[in-house]
Amino acid sequence: MGFTKDEAGDLVLPGVGKDTIRKMHRGQRRERLTASQNFLARALPKAMPFFADGDEIDPQRVALRLRVVRSDTLESDLFRVAALTWSVPVSAGFGRRMRYLVWDEGHDRLAGIIALGDPVYNLAVRDKLIDWTVHDRAQRLVGILDAYVLGAVPPYNLLLGGKAVACLIRSRDVYDDFRKAYGETVGVISGQAKSAHLVAVTTTSSMGRSAIYNRLRLDGTDYFERIGYTEGWGHFHITDALFERMRTFLRDRNHGYADKHKFGEGPNWRLRTIRAALAALKFNENIMRHGIRREVFIATLATNAFEVLRTGAVAPDISGLLTVAQISDLARDRWIVPRAGRGEIDFRGWRRDMIPKLIKGRVDMPQASLRRSG
Repeated sequence: MGFTKDEAGDLVLPGVGKDTIRKMHRGQRRERLTASQNFLARALPKAMPFFADGDEIDPQRVALRLRVVRSDTLESDLFRVAALTWSVPVSAGFGRRMRYLVWDEGHDRLAGIIALGDPVYNLAVRDKLIDWTVHDRAQRLVGILDAYVLGAVPPYNLLLGGKAVACLIRSRDVYDDFRKAYGETVGVISGQAKSAHLVAVTTTSSMGRSAIYNRLRLDGTDYFERIGYTEGWGHFHITDALFERMRTFLRDRNHGYADKHKFGEGPNWRLRTIRAALAALKFNENIMRHGIRREVFIATLATNAFEVLRTGAVAPDISGLLTVAQISDLARDRWIVPRAGRGEIDFRGWRRDMIPKLIKGRVDMPQASLRRSG
């Protein structure tokens, strides 16, 4: 991947910027694509008609809605195909999961995808913002999800559709869906009944600083707010092939982490398994510090979200939440229509038959032109 080491043996990034990050994920992306070949052969032909050609999109008619994705359906196949177009591979999530197709009902085409799942247990900038004690976090982390997949597909991404898709998370629809799915469940780890309300959603940029989530406001309301950066720890640079070798190594030593990956046995089994293998091999755990600091954002669905998360003593105030349909109208008029009207980017030149090449990483997305006054 291009890492070097400093005198202390810590990893040093080969450069800075989004191009460097994309290049460092290429190996991981190739692994995912190779593993998906049989799936793509089956699912891609059926999925293609649901992607849009650029010249069939009338920005004034864009009407975004959410369609719940359930396993082993055409929708789940379409979700997976869309996720494979990302330049940085997306995770499968863990624990509680809510997946959506973002559908443009104005054109009957796929505009984007959203996946929400259990958040990481330790996230310093989030926990500091909420002012959590360790006990408080253990009791009330149930009120937060993390958007681990979030974005628009072409040609909607060329029209700032990523901003519109992100805003849909802070909606009454998502709040109600969570309440129906997880509002009256028993915690797998604690064994306690929890009357859960989704009051906040976090997300983390894949490319360092994010242009999508910064200044994400509609009609005077902040939909996502920046709260800081991660510290550059993780495991994306441990390839799937290397991880399987680590599992075999631990399995040969009867280590429980080799196959201990059921929900309820910890928040991040892969990370703990890698750490166990490194410790057994007497490797410095600092090899997990890849140095890519990702920007962290939070969307509060309740106006009193932080008080709910700190104390659990008050009911969520969701009186200001709009529906997906209302947010779509605001986002269309705020970003999509003006972007199309400025003519900064050739979204009409996009063709759905370019999706297979995009999945293989053989298409460069158009960039907005730089326009100078005078």
